[in-house]
Amino acid sequence: MADRWDAVATASATAGGEVSVRDVVEAAIARIEKLNGELNAVIHTRFDEARAEVDAGLPDGPLRGVPVLVKDLGTEVAGLPATGGSRLFAGTGAVATRDSELVRRYRRAGMVVLGTTNTPELGLNAGTEPTLYGPTRNPWNTGHSPGGSSGGSAAAVSAGLVPVAHASDGGGSIRIPAAACGLFGLKPGRGRVSPAPRPTTLSGLVSVHHALTRTVRDSALLLDIAAGPLLGDAYAAPACDDTFAACARRDPGPLRIGLITALPDGPAVHADTLRAALDAARVCEELGHRVVETVAPYRPDDVGATSAALMGSEVVAQIDARLEQLGRPLRDDDIEPLTRVIYDHSCALTGADISRALRRAQEIGWQVGAAFETYDVLLSPTLAQPAPRLGTLDTRRPETVYEHAAAHSAFTSVYNVTGMPAMSVPFGRDGGGLPLGVQFAAPAGGEGTLLALAAQLEQAAPWDLTAPLGNGC
Repeated sequence: MADRWDAVATASATAGGEVSVRDVVEAAIARIEKLNGELNAVIHTRFDEARAEVDAGLPDGPLRGVPVLVKDLGTEVAGLPATGGSRLFAGTGAVATRDSELVRRYRRAGMVVLGTTNTPELGLNAGTEPTLYGPTRNPWNTGHSPGGSSGGSAAAVSAGLVPVAHASDGGGSIRIPAAACGLFGLKPGRGRVSPAPRPTTLSGLVSVHHALTRTVRDSALLLDIAAGPLLGDAYAAPACDDTFAACARRDPGPLRIGLITALPDGPAVHADTLRAALDAARVCEELGHRVVETVAPYRPDDVGATSAALMGSEVVAQIDARLEQLGRPLRDDDIEPLTRVIYDHSCALTGADISRALRRAQEIGWQVGAAFETYDVLLSPTLAQPAPRLGTLDTRRPETVYEHAAAHSAFTSVYNVTGMPAMSVPFGRDGGGLPLGVQFAAPAGGEGTLLALAAQLEQAAPWDLTAPLGNGC
């Protein structure tokens, strides 16, 4: 069936006349209508507009006719609400009047935007349970979280609603849901994808846009479509020596891989997630890579404090700009308790505090960079613990979120602070049958190396392409 193909196969099938673009789009719409009531992954749709675009003729791009969903955070789709999962941003003035640059690039590639996906409020959680739209459920077990903050996109792709979906990552928000939902999730390096038209100079240091996919080749081609600075961007990633799609087709050669299994004063690592990393290390050795266990070149509490200052200042700027637009002060019910704690704390930061955070981010970058003088790639679990049950990361109780936060970002957030590319690759299941992921990271400009390695692992240790909830259709 067309709705089970990945994006590359779908585009090939429509180009070859095997199936029509309209049939592909209608199949995706049917799956959303059938499964989303249970998943709550898609929050706003534009089905009639998508049909009209198909009928009018799509650009003849590399992914012509491929349905896509866009995360409702920092990337806007003209005509749809842009709320960031927050009650404060819903209502008056919430409907986007223009597409973000990334959405424009998707459209130029021939993709068909069907709607937007759920996210925690302003992306400030490793789960996806906003008060505004309610929780998104993991299609592998609907009692569990799909991760966050790109949990809506992850659940949609994992259940096969669409082949691929946009996602973003400021502390692990692509890689965390990828691990929780059995997907491939690449976080590109700093400046690889333009955030235009949203100026995010501070948060842009740590946050970047890309996608969640079921196959490596989809991620690579989507990055070719999305990558490249807009003139005037504050950051730009080093140029790659080839297309990312070509990188995903080539042999990575023998790599020096540093294996990290624990973090200094970090969270306990669950036996299942540790096993996944060790299994991945064994497969890498069988593929001819040299794997050496090493010590983490950073402290997670240090990384967390640095990231919190940079991201928190952006939260204040966003909320204050919205309040200025509305012409009123902040009300108690405008934002969730966790967001309020972050807002109040970040309001007290001084310019000197932000400067110190920027300096510390650079120092951490040098620390991690030194490890890449010895290793080409660093390997670790993606998550310290398997995907939690819904309610574990309850933003109404900030202390609960903070209690569990380290288990979700301790291995991921460092590569946001350093701006280095990193990816989560599906690798086995936990004792309850939920997917597990392992993380690989590379120095700046290393997306090609990661994609080549991921494609090699995809062949050597294939993963399931669709979750049980999606397999029932």
